[in-house]
Amino acid sequence: MIVKFEVYFDGEYWCAKGIDDDIFTQGKTLDELMENIREAVEVHFEDEIERGEEIVVLTLSQFEVSRVEQTASS
Repeated sequence: MIVKFEVYFDGEYWCAKGIDDDIFTQGKTLDELMENIREAVEVHFEDEIERGEEIVVLTLSQFEVSRVEQTASS
């Protein structure tokens, strides 16, 4: 089973929202968010995991890339 999450930064926290499943979690860092996703998936799919079903987590991230202004060195 593949569990997909949309990952985004809300200005204060990194957030993960399940795309096909009703799961939401957040963390102050990406590392904390990834650990929280793992825990949320383990709780949400506890029965499936106990039956030996393999759960794969796929995260989809969105971020902005902007041009960095360079200054001439003297």
